[in-house]
Amino acid sequence: MEIQLLTVGKTSTSYIIAGIEEYCRRLKHYVPFSLVSLPDIKNTRNLSEDRQKQSEGELILGHLSTSDLVVLLDEAGREFTSREFAGWLERGMATGRKRLVFVVGGPYGFSKAVYDRADTKISLSRMTFSHEMVRLFFVEQVYRAMTILRGEPYHHD
Repeated sequence: MEIQLLTVGKTSTSYIIAGIEEYCRRLKHYVPFSLVSLPDIKNTRNLSEDRQKQSEGELILGHLSTSDLVVLLDEAGREFTSREFAGWLERGMATGRKRLVFVVGGPYGFSKAVYDRADTKISLSRMTFSHEMVRLFFVEQVYRAMTILRGEPYHHD
């Protein structure tokens, strides 16, 4: 199964880019993994929050396949410890689906259509992080999950 992180907007902070690249490189040893950044919506100053979410939602939905297992990274999602997430990820990868897609939305979250398409929601924390930091934290957690599943010494309880 391929794991994909789908984001709205690109990462522009150099040290975050370096961290993401490092964990993506590490992940290649365990699972096919890709990071796809959809373009930011143009002229957002002229758009309401709902219209911006709708436009971003159309981009997100256009990227998804009907067979994808879609997981939104959302503040209202289920929280896990790293070990719990590893177990959840292992079960998700065993579903027989071709692709497991984790989605980071834009600054105002997701449109109703994206929520309706999602299979589930996960929260990284009850705290709020920048969208760039979420990308780094999430890629590191997928890497951590892979090392837990392989019994490697990266994670310490």
